[in-house]
Amino acid sequence: MQDGKILVIDDNKSVLSALDILLQFEFKSVSSISNPNQIASFPGLESYDIILLDMNFSAGVNTGNEGLYWLREIKKMAPGISVIMMTAYGAVDLAVKALKEGATDFILKPWNNDKLLATLKTTYSLRKSQKEVKQLKEKESNLKQVINQTKNYIIGNSTALNNVLNLAGKVAKTNVNVLITGENGTGKELIARELHRISRRKNEVFIAVDMGSISESLFESELFGHVKGSFTDAKEDRVGKFEAAHGGTLFLDEIGNLSLQTQAKLLSAIQNKRIIRVGSNKPITVDIRLISATNCDLDKMVSDGLFREDLLYRINTIRMEIPPLRERENDVLILADFYLNRFTSKYGKPGLRLNQAVYDKFLAHKWPGNIRELVHAMERAVILAEGNILKPTDFLLNEKIKISIDNGPDTLEEMEQLMISKALEQHDGNFSAASDQLGISRQTLYNKLKKRNR
Repeated sequence: MQDGKILVIDDNKSVLSALDILLQFEFKSVSSISNPNQIASFPGLESYDIILLDMNFSAGVNTGNEGLYWLREIKKMAPGISVIMMTAYGAVDLAVKALKEGATDFILKPWNNDKLLATLKTTYSLRKSQKEVKQLKEKESNLKQVINQTKNYIIGNSTALNNVLNLAGKVAKTNVNVLITGENGTGKELIARELHRISRRKNEVFIAVDMGSISESLFESELFGHVKGSFTDAKEDRVGKFEAAHGGTLFLDEIGNLSLQTQAKLLSAIQNKRIIRVGSNKPITVDIRLISATNCDLDKMVSDGLFREDLLYRINTIRMEIPPLRERENDVLILADFYLNRFTSKYGKPGLRLNQAVYDKFLAHKWPGNIRELVHAMERAVILAEGNILKPTDFLLNEKIKISIDNGPDTLEEMEQLMISKALEQHDGNFSAASDQLGISRQTLYNKLKKRNR
């Protein structure tokens, strides 16, 4: 038995009885109406999957116009219902007209039971599939909304920041590729998300990829996807980041960390606007807005043979340089108050405030870790605060590590280990902050620690 709900509309009670006997063991629910004027007041009409609708209700009339009228009315009240027309007067032009008006199929009276059941079951399967597709689209839309609801706080009113935001407003209206440059912690991803938020793709997904954390062996699988069985751990098909971002924005962070080999594969995908999953030969067309970011000097890397010039041209239609915090006038004070409020609310410490000496210290500090450094410093200070006033001594800012020559390490390897240990200790084990301080990617830091612990 099918789960579907069937509604039969016919003024011939013999027809209603025959269909009820035929369908009651085939479908979960079978109802009937003998007068089409009852359609408008029929309860739960939109819950039915299929309506079998007669085309003629008045004696001596066989034009089918009555059925076409009620078909249009049903489609107004419940657009998703599948309607199958029934008539004793078959005509090709009438069937075509009914299909154009939105009917799913056309049945002649007297019907063949097997053919009628086959038509109903096929129609129900199609209706069920349409419902599933609709639900999937709704879930996809909701998921995109959830993903894109990540709150982007671009705080400040400095001239340097406003220049960046003005440029973003102009660039967002286009689909050109954008390269965002700037020091670590300046908020390159925030600017990328802002570009997406004010673009024509704002209702589509924003996919961010940390290129520094992807190993070369998994590069193609992560970005282009793979098919089941293409390598040892490929237990099922997987969609890559390019395909997932189709219709939306793809943000490639730390693009300067790619090897020349992976740069060539990336260039091919950008140029051809299509990808091929690992283990497949079928090209997949992708429509993305590409935004890349790096703290590296890509022009110098091109000169040194470390970055492909043709790839730089592809990703660099528009270049946006994000100013470091030290060049943003008094934005540091605005940011300090913003994150103080955020963390006092998060950790339940209302009334906590900064004294003037803290503001002076913030203005004098060069902020090598930029906004990220400020955020970590403020969160740590709020967590450890014991009174209602935060003082300069409550903030451990990211200063240059000083190593005594007399008591320092004997080898470069020992010096590297010492610097890594101090950076991790200073940032309470936060890998992102430590790697920023050391001027290396998170992946490089992971690799060095793994090598040291072997």
